[in-house]
Amino acid sequence: MNIQQRTVASPVSCSGVGVHSGKKANLTIKPAPGNHGIKFIRTDLPDSPSISAHFNMVVDTSQATVIGYDGYIISTIEHLMATFAGLSIDNALVELDTYEMPIMDGSAGTFTSLIKEAGIEKQAAPRYYFVIKTPIELIKDGKSVGVYPCSTYKITCTIEYDHTLIKRQVYSVDVSEQVFEREISRARTFGFLHDYEYLKRYGLARGVSLENVVVIDKHDVVNDDGLRYQDEFVRHKILDCIGDFSLLGMPILGHVVVSKSGHAFNHAFIKEFFAQKESWETRTLNDINDLSSFQSKSLAI
Repeated sequence: MNIQQRTVASPVSCSGVGVHSGKKANLTIKPAPGNHGIKFIRTDLPDSPSISAHFNMVVDTSQATVIGYDGYIISTIEHLMATFAGLSIDNALVELDTYEMPIMDGSAGTFTSLIKEAGIEKQAAPRYYFVIKTPIELIKDGKSVGVYPCSTYKITCTIEYDHTLIKRQVYSVDVSEQVFEREISRARTFGFLHDYEYLKRYGLARGVSLENVVVIDKHDVVNDDGLRYQDEFVRHKILDCIGDFSLLGMPILGHVVVSKSGHAFNHAFIKEFFAQKESWETRTLNDINDLSSFQSKSLAI
């Protein structure tokens, strides 16, 4: 875990298409000062308005996580937000010349590589954490999200689909920079062929291709290159969770347990999280002795 806040060391850019809009998007990630947080700027609009990447800016979760303010939006931010959280980037300025993020290859792999190439810079400001003291749970309609005391940031995710290729998958990971890059970042978004045809009918999924989505028909993966991991589906759901929960505004020290959730239910849980303020506290880890003391206390719970 990091004691200090971090940002990207230098600007880095990429281009791609929006998975729903099909529009070309040019993206630049720039360094930002301590306590700035993650902010998106629409460079295509007058006065280049900005939106903070925070849960209270979320305006839609039906197909992706969308933030908005004063009539303008940034759509499909979850993969880049997962990258920031996975690499422990607290502060960055994201410039975008359209309303939807580029999907790239459907994972966070490209964003991860770009940021690693740009470098990561430690900052003087201390890093703040949500320290979970007592469990918080949200359970409804067969879906559940809970967070429990833990000395690290851990996610356990369960998915279940009525499809022979997926069935029930469970994956658990301690989120660190190395683990995120190696085990999570390259897991791609996936969808079913029949859903794709439905979305197309309603003017969505205009940017979908076999280059950016794992497509599944009745029996198998349509993509010629197959899967990157045998359990790529649940790994991508963890990637989405990391991105969604990053909208808390600070990293968690706790064990997040998710079952059959998605963007909308994750967002509902974040609202519940802030409604139960007695269950957590915010604090910094100013030195190694403080960190070691906290970990020993947490492991004894």
